[in-house]
Amino acid sequence: MKSAVETLNPTRVRLTVEVPFEELKSDLDAAYKKINQQVSVPGFRKGKVPARIIDQRFGRGAVLEEAVNAALPKFYSEAVSQGEITPLGRPEVDITELKDGEILAFTAEVEVRPEIELPDFSGISVTVDAVRVSEDEVDEAVEQLRERFGSTQEVDRPAAEGDVVTLDLRAEVDGEVLEDGVASGVEYTIGSGRLLDGIDEAVTGLSAGGTATFTSELKGGSAAGREAGITVTVHTVAERELPELDDEFAQMASSFDTLEELREDSRARLDRQQKYEQATAAQEKVLDALLELVEIPVPEKLLEDEVETRKHNLVGHQLSRLGMDLAGYLKMQDKTEEQFEAELKEQAEKGIRVQFVLDAIAKRDNFSVSQEELTEHLVRRAQSSGMSPDQFAQAVVEGGQVQMLVGEVSRGKALAAVVEAATVTDTDGEPVSLEDEEDAAGETVSAAEAATGTAAGATEADEEGQGGERA
Repeated sequence: MKSAVETLNPTRVRLTVEVPFEELKSDLDAAYKKINQQVSVPGFRKGKVPARIIDQRFGRGAVLEEAVNAALPKFYSEAVSQGEITPLGRPEVDITELKDGEILAFTAEVEVRPEIELPDFSGISVTVDAVRVSEDEVDEAVEQLRERFGSTQEVDRPAAEGDVVTLDLRAEVDGEVLEDGVASGVEYTIGSGRLLDGIDEAVTGLSAGGTATFTSELKGGSAAGREAGITVTVHTVAERELPELDDEFAQMASSFDTLEELREDSRARLDRQQKYEQATAAQEKVLDALLELVEIPVPEKLLEDEVETRKHNLVGHQLSRLGMDLAGYLKMQDKTEEQFEAELKEQAEKGIRVQFVLDAIAKRDNFSVSQEELTEHLVRRAQSSGMSPDQFAQAVVEGGQVQMLVGEVSRGKALAAVVEAATVTDTDGEPVSLEDEEDAAGETVSAAEAATGTAAGATEADEEGQGGERA
């Protein structure tokens, strides 16, 4: 077999392949055998029809078609190996010549990973917010804990802000009550902003048994994003009673003996959280700076597929769970469909570029992934997906996604190397070290996942490209 590679553009090549007919012999034999099992010819037992009879009865062309279709993936894979290319997705194959007994020739156009000239990223410098826990933040954290230990007591008076009310709700659109627009026994804290816009004003001042109407834009359900007439009925009004902020409260709500110890623990937790957010921000900014230093062409078809994947994940999974369609989501976000599509395309393009550059760094620096690292990453992914590690591992193996996880870990290690080489300072001008953070290694993987999107196609396309499957 002979093959040649022609570069059409930085992300697309054409393979030209010529196969001597003798290399099709095994595929022709298999084709005759397959057809033999499918046809019946008087005078011959099933499966024992001679090849010349099959040619006479059904035509040599049918045999050639069966043999060529079976052989093409094999010869395409050989051409990919000979050309030392990394295909992305399914090739477009065109048979240019087929002479019985002489030659099979075909071309295959396919998108490929572009060659990336990696920059010197040691000069990257970024600035992140300084870690600074204020007393107000500590007060808020303690107050939130206090509210968790609060109790409610029904009162016989009009509802006011902070009260907990039990409500019945009914939503009408164009005078018709929505099938999914009726709810009973809804508990709501006035002023929390967790229900419909306008409900705080409607129920404030109502006593038990009181009713009010107002209009509001629905946030979910069959009429998400539409204006609806809302009827609200108050069944009960309860006043929140909060415990005193003292040592007794600290002992009740925590393992500490004093309120001051509880406050110090809250301060330490906030400090860790801010350092975590600081590390994430540093990784994201370093990643953005890296992308500005390198030119990474994006394969057109891969980008189209990635946009569709992200759109499907949002509309088919996230919005469906919320009972919301795309129109309602766009209205709630105050976006046009064109803006939504543009944002998806921008996110998808960045994700693909991140994958390409981090994979190139991992390959150049020979980053390997140990079984221990892969297991740790699998456990983290299982936790974020709400599955047990065993369930997640089984799903990964059954879905053939092990290499995808390996790619995520290696990209995380590549990003960690870039971050380590960069200069990171905070807004106070102090250097920021990410090496001492407890979750630094795992967080770099998470940052890489967030940037690329774990449903993205580039890695999976590599794994399946030679087999001709779409990523």
